[in-house]
Amino acid sequence: MASRSLPVALTTATVLLAALAGCAPQNQPPPGPAPAACTKADMKTRTPGKLTIGTDDPAYEPWFSENLPANGKGFESAVAYEVAKQLGYARVDVEWTRVKFDNAIAPGPKEFDFDINQFSITDDRKVAVDFSSPYYLVRQAVVAAKGSKITGRSTLADLKNAKLGAQVGTTSYQAITDLIKPTVKPQVYNSNDDAKKALQNRQLDGIVVDLPTAFYITSAEIKDATIVGQLPQVGLPETFGLLLDKDSPLTGCVSNAVNALRESGKLAELEKTWLAEVAGAPELT
Repeated sequence: MASRSLPVALTTATVLLAALAGCAPQNQPPPGPAPAACTKADMKTRTPGKLTIGTDDPAYEPWFSENLPANGKGFESAVAYEVAKQLGYARVDVEWTRVKFDNAIAPGPKEFDFDINQFSITDDRKVAVDFSSPYYLVRQAVVAAKGSKITGRSTLADLKNAKLGAQVGTTSYQAITDLIKPTVKPQVYNSNDDAKKALQNRQLDGIVVDLPTAFYITSAEIKDATIVGQLPQVGLPETFGLLLDKDSPLTGCVSNAVNALRESGKLAELEKTWLAEVAGAPELT
């Protein structure tokens, strides 16, 4: 998985407030070029007049649909086409290429103009590659076994009496203590694997993990598990960015496009459509 929970020790109130305002300052790239310089005619893409976008094979739901990135379905496919549109590229101008995750983040020239594949923005990775502005802030989610007493619940208050668990020292655990505040002391585990075993053994009503992990657990790991819902943001947010060649001349323009989508509310709209509604991860209020 590209994503993992972040240590609670990294959390600061200042960073959190800035993140909730719609950005992730610890990951924010330098300001991009003026929008006028980011036109299709001026963009130095791999193929003139075309925008080549990379992703993995297979490309998993709900980020993509049916392992067909070009169909425009799934959150990341939809984001990619909206970024292309912002840059002046029509749908027919977009070409997809398959690149394994590890190859994409490795140093060296790329076979794409940008890649979208749940790449968490980290300082270590930025040594080898560029990232755009974040297009997704990772949220925490509650996973329960089907038939659990919290399955189908819709509010934080509904989880007050639940027996919950999470990995020690993570924002997942912080989400339990700070947001849900259950009356039953939450269980702490050394790893998500230990928490999942407890869930499978019905020792817990639910576990809290980051949303990408929740998707993976319910789609590939635990057949009888379901996502109860997403929790409000807590702690230092982990973010996903579009990945580009190191020092790519396109990085600033792609960041401008992502920023425009965020400011217009389009990213939030796509997130709701493909991650909340289609993927069955509603907001817990």
